[in-house]
Amino acid sequence: MRLDSNAHLTYCSNIHPGERWTEVATALATHVPQIREHLRHEGPFGLGLRLSADAARDLLQPDTRARFIAWMQAHDAYVFTLNGFPYGPFHGTPVKQAVYRPDWSTPERVAYTRDLITLLADLLPAGERGSISTVPGGFRYDPSAATPGRILDGLLDAAHACWEVAESRGLDLCVALEPEPMCMLETTDEAIAFFERFVFSRDAVASFARRTRLSHADATSALRTHLGVCLDTCHAAIEFEDPLEAPARLKDAGIRLGKVQVTAGLHVPSPNAATLERLEAFADDTYLHQVVVRAPSGLTRLLDLPEALDAARAGTLPAGDWRIHVHVPVFSELAPPMRATSDFIRAALPALQSQTDHFEVETYTWGVLPPDLASIPLADAIARELKWAQSNLDLS
Repeated sequence: MRLDSNAHLTYCSNIHPGERWTEVATALATHVPQIREHLRHEGPFGLGLRLSADAARDLLQPDTRARFIAWMQAHDAYVFTLNGFPYGPFHGTPVKQAVYRPDWSTPERVAYTRDLITLLADLLPAGERGSISTVPGGFRYDPSAATPGRILDGLLDAAHACWEVAESRGLDLCVALEPEPMCMLETTDEAIAFFERFVFSRDAVASFARRTRLSHADATSALRTHLGVCLDTCHAAIEFEDPLEAPARLKDAGIRLGKVQVTAGLHVPSPNAATLERLEAFADDTYLHQVVVRAPSGLTRLLDLPEALDAARAGTLPAGDWRIHVHVPVFSELAPPMRATSDFIRAALPALQSQTDHFEVETYTWGVLPPDLASIPLADAIARELKWAQSNLDLS
C-alpha cells in the first residue's frame, strides 16, 4: 500500500505457493482484490513479489510482462520490492538449508539477481526506488561454503547491474542482504563487519571503479547506494538484538537499509516439559527453524527446532530463554508462556522508519502453522497483518 508520500507497505507473495509466473499471477489475481476489500483500501496498492528463478525467466518474456503491467494498471497496483532470497521451490517440499543455495559465489545466484534487477527496472513506477532482498552470502555451515572474497565478487556484479540501470534510466535500485541465524551474516554486527571489511574496502572500491570508470569517491558512493541490508525483525529478535541499537549501528556505519520485513518469531522463556511438547507442533518438515537460547553463559545456537527439543530433553542444553525462527502472525496472541516477538517490532519500527520507506510483512508459513494460528482465511489473515503493521508505523 502507499501509506503516504514517505512509506510503502506490502506483503510478500512468497506467502503463496508458486514457482512459475502463471502460478504467481493467479495467486495475485485471486488474493489482492480480497485483501484490498478487507482493508477497505483505496488508492495505489504496493506489491512485494517473490519470484523464483523460473518465474523471473517467465516474466522476462515481453508479452508476459506487458500483460502483468496491464493487470497492475487495471487494479491500481505497483511493484516496489522483490524477494530474491529463495532461488528454487519454497512450498510443499522440504526446503530447510536448500533455501540458501545457490549462494553468492555462484554464477546462478548472480544471473538470477540480474534478472530481478532487469524486471524491477521495468516494473517500478516513475520516481520510486526499488529494493531486492537476498540471501546473506550463504549458509555458514554448508561444507562447500564460499569464502567472503568469492561472495563479494558476486555482489559487486549485482551492484554493477544496479549502477547500469541508474546510469541509463535514472532508477535507484538496492540489493539488500538479509541477515539470518546460521548464515554467513547472522546479525546486524556481522553484516556491518562484512560491509566494512569487504564491500567498502579499498580493493572492492578499486575493482568497482575499474568496472564503472568512476572515481574512487563516486565508486564508494555507488556501492553504498546499490548494496545494503534488509532487516527482518523476526531474525533480529531471534538473535536477541536491541531493537533501537541495531538500526542505529547500521546508520552509523553508513549502510543503506534497503527494506524491513515486518515479521515475528517465537519467544519461549525457559520452557518446561509441557512447553516443549507444545513446541512439537511447530517442528514442520518444510522450513528450517533455527533456535537461539540465551543463558547466563551466553547464546547457544541450534540449527533446527527438533535438534533443540532433543537437546533440552536430554539435559544437554543450558537453561534459558528460547527464541525460535518460526514466522508467526505479527498479531498472534499465544497462550503463555509462549509469545510472539511483536514487542521487538513495535520498539524498532520508529527507528527503522527513519532509515527506509520499504516495509513488507512476510509470514510465509501459513501452510505449516498449527491450526489455531492459521484458522482464518488467508486474505483476511494477510489484511490483519497489514493493518497491524500500519497501526505501528508513524504516519503523521
